[in-house]
Amino acid sequence: MKVRDYLAIPYVIEAAPVERADGEWTRRLGYPELSAFHVETQDVESGLRELEVFRVKEIVRLLKAGEKPPVPRPPLMNTDPEWQARALGVWDLVGPILDVDADRLAEGQ
Repeated sequence: MKVRDYLAIPYVIEAAPVERADGEWTRRLGYPELSAFHVETQDVESGLRELEVFRVKEIVRLLKAGEKPPVPRPPLMNTDPEWQARALGVWDLVGPILDVDADRLAEGQ
């Protein structure tokens, strides 16, 4: 699989209201299939964007470390990881490696 394939894997987003210690309510968003990382936000749209940036960075980090991200379902064929990376502001991280085989990425090639 290429890096672009891993970036096209759909993960379940978990979203829940959470009461903070100060009594204020917020929303918690996360990808439990990928990591224990989550974001807490008042604005769901900005929280989703932050979560997506994390997803891309986490997948690249795992692949560079020689680890395979979870593949709970096949990559979507109707998504554009290139457009997504540009829209999320992570093109510099993803652009040069998008079409690299994931196994070769771990080897530093």
